[in-house]
Amino acid sequence: MDERAEFNLKLAEERLAVSKKLLDDEFYMDSVNRSYYAFFYSARALVANDAMDFSKHSAVISYFRKNYVKTGIFDVRFSKYIGDAFDLRNEGDYTYFVNIEKDDAEIQYNHAVEFYEEVKNYLEKMENATEKISNADT
Repeated sequence: MDERAEFNLKLAEERLAVSKKLLDDEFYMDSVNRSYYAFFYSARALVANDAMDFSKHSAVISYFRKNYVKTGIFDVRFSKYIGDAFDLRNEGDYTYFVNIEKDDAEIQYNHAVEFYEEVKNYLEKMENATEKISNADT
């Protein structure tokens, strides 16, 4: 696995841990923010593993949708999850008088965990397949 992909997975894992703590402490808006970043860094791990990089969040999401959802590698629900997380994070960060409820924060956290696990498993599977091919060549 690309070292940048590993680094992004680590960032995603850390954001999940923080999101959970914030959720447990009833800081729902901040939990949603951290859950979104867990999505972002998980998707960015896929981008990095493909030897790509983008500075804009929308470009990372677009790349994920085009290269992983439309191709059937990832289920379409993950496109909705990341889109919802992006929208809710933006609403919480940039809109006045937003009230994010516990249920919203829990859903975002659970979806972020599911996405992170899916990305991690996919990248590990790809790494194992590459190792098998490499070992077969020697």
